[in-house]
Amino acid sequence: MENLVIIWSGPAGHTAAIYAARANLNPIMFEGFMAGGVAAGGQLTTTSKVENFPGFPTGIDWSELMMNMRQQSINAWTRIESKTIDKVDFSGHPLKLFSGNEVIEAKSVIIATWAIAKRLWITGEKDYRQKWISACAICDGGLPIFRNKVVVVIGWGDVAMEEAHHMSHFASKVIVLVRTDKLRASEVMQARTKANEKIEFRRFTEALEAQGNDMLTWLKVVNNQTKQEEIIECSGLFYAIGHTPNTDFLWWQIQLDNDGYIITKHMPVHTATNVDGVFAAGDVADKKFRQAITSAGSGCMAALEAQHYLQQQ
Repeated sequence: MENLVIIWSGPAGHTAAIYAARANLNPIMFEGFMAGGVAAGGQLTTTSKVENFPGFPTGIDWSELMMNMRQQSINAWTRIESKTIDKVDFSGHPLKLFSGNEVIEAKSVIIATWAIAKRLWITGEKDYRQKWISACAICDGGLPIFRNKVVVVIGWGDVAMEEAHHMSHFASKVIVLVRTDKLRASEVMQARTKANEKIEFRRFTEALEAQGNDMLTWLKVVNNQTKQEEIIECSGLFYAIGHTPNTDFLWWQIQLDNDGYIITKHMPVHTATNVDGVFAAGDVADKKFRQAITSAGSGCMAALEAQHYLQQQ
């Protein structure tokens, strides 16, 4: 039986692994094999260069950062399996996890299955994804390729307003595409965004195609009322239409909110779930911040709480 199983990887998972291994918990990580449709490492693998993670003053490529985290986990004596946990049974102890036909029994579990940003997959998106098309303005918006350029944000809620406002610090102009005539953002966020002279709203407007040469140069959009198409010249596109937590395999096993995020006790103070011995870290339990550094911090907390739990048993 395993002392501690960490489900999937990423900043939360690897930080948890490092702390758990150094506490002699002998953790095993199932880092996932294209779990959630992305490579091991999670949402961070969908960006290009990470410039807001402390310790790297000139930024670092996401792949290098994740490989460094992975190697540090291994150096701390974490066992890593490139397999995906796709089913669990938390109805009793020991806790049971399944990877295909393999059954793993554990005294404690840390779930770090991240959340994946929703995308529209418009024509041309695959050519510019991870460079000029992003799902995190806070992560990528400060890159030189967006400075003093026109960028587009797609979304209608608080996150879209925050991302548009954030990009207004770098871009020459921010165009927000809203598919209806109403915003779902709070009144405060709407007022703040509308007061920003660098932000323009296009209502009843949806993106159809992203194109350019070596870089994104224009976006084809359509007015969904008049069906009139238009070309918007821009150098960046940011999706702000929500995230999907990777918890499909956890329904009926652990407490989730209506959006599928794991509910923890008194977040961000605790990472414990409603199941004894099961903890959650990273974006799978965080629908507000969703940053690599906050995920890493929660991974630390989860490992420390798992250590305390195991010592009590």
